[in-house]
Amino acid sequence: MTKKIDYISGTESAYTMTEQEELVYEEQKAGVYDEEDFCQYEAMQKQERKQMPVFSGVLKYFPDAIREVAKTSWIGNQQHHPNKPLHWDRAKSSDELDALARHLIEAGTIDKDGQRHSAKVAWRALAYLQKELEKEGKAPLSKYNNKNNGNT
Repeated sequence: MTKKIDYISGTESAYTMTEQEELVYEEQKAGVYDEEDFCQYEAMQKQERKQMPVFSGVLKYFPDAIREVAKTSWIGNQQHHPNKPLHWDRAKSSDELDALARHLIEAGTIDKDGQRHSAKVAWRALAYLQKELEKEGKAPLSKYNNKNNGNT
């Protein structure tokens, strides 16, 4: 018998799996996603997609703020990796909440690099949330977005 975890409810149950099912299960536990997983994510039912209104629920509300966070991301990349393609170097910092708090103390002012502390707060909040979702296995796209830039 093998324990089977229902990732939606978080419950475990005894279950005899085929060899293929066991392989898939182990990959899921390890956070491995393949092309089929990506296609399944892309093929979410219409209702589920409607509950994630990326444009109308985020970008349309905050276009200037999103641009400012993107600019801050680019400036940070130039600071830490001059003339390299834009990428999130996760090895540079892993203390998102401490960094967020440091910038929050200075919110409403401009940092010495010319960027708004408030934009850095937003960037750090997004970074923390992304890592949190990945840790919980709820970020299937991150495996594809990060696979070619040396990040984990």
